[in-house]
Amino acid sequence: MFPEFTFVKWRGAGVMRQAVIASLAILLLALPGSAEEQVPYAYRTPSGDSVAPTLGDIMGATQLRHFKLWYAGKMKNWELAGYELGQIEDSFLSAARLYLNIPIEKINMIDKPLTALEAAVKAKDGAQFGTAFAELTTACNACHASAHVGFIRIQIPTASPFSNQIFEPAGK
Repeated sequence: MFPEFTFVKWRGAGVMRQAVIASLAILLLALPGSAEEQVPYAYRTPSGDSVAPTLGDIMGATQLRHFKLWYAGKMKNWELAGYELGQIEDSFLSAARLYLNIPIEKINMIDKPLTALEAAVKAKDGAQFGTAFAELTTACNACHASAHVGFIRIQIPTASPFSNQIFEPAGK
């Protein structure tokens, strides 16, 4: 249904991102009225793909990426931050491609913080990164609330569960 995008293609093409969002909007408008009644749990597209990850699996991986993105930015490891940001974007793309009733306005809501984070990483600007990361966290929680899973709340990380990963840039 949706084309596969790699991290580089997705991040480097604002037009492509907007095309995916427009496609999702059209798809959501074409859904039967009962789709809204199936919230709070998203349902899979009728692709016949029985090995597709659950939405919970996608979001669980995204939560780990959210954490890693924070620590990469905190340690000013901009290369790692860019990588984790791309992984988060790919997760959102997978969720939108595999699940039908994710509200398009919430997908649009995530786009602004992702774009701001991309700019902060490119500029290697810690203050801009912190602000954009807080906006992303707020947008994630707003999306959860709109999907009737507001009991899933995330925050800016306070401690690292990853004692096996170095977040400082190489050479420091």
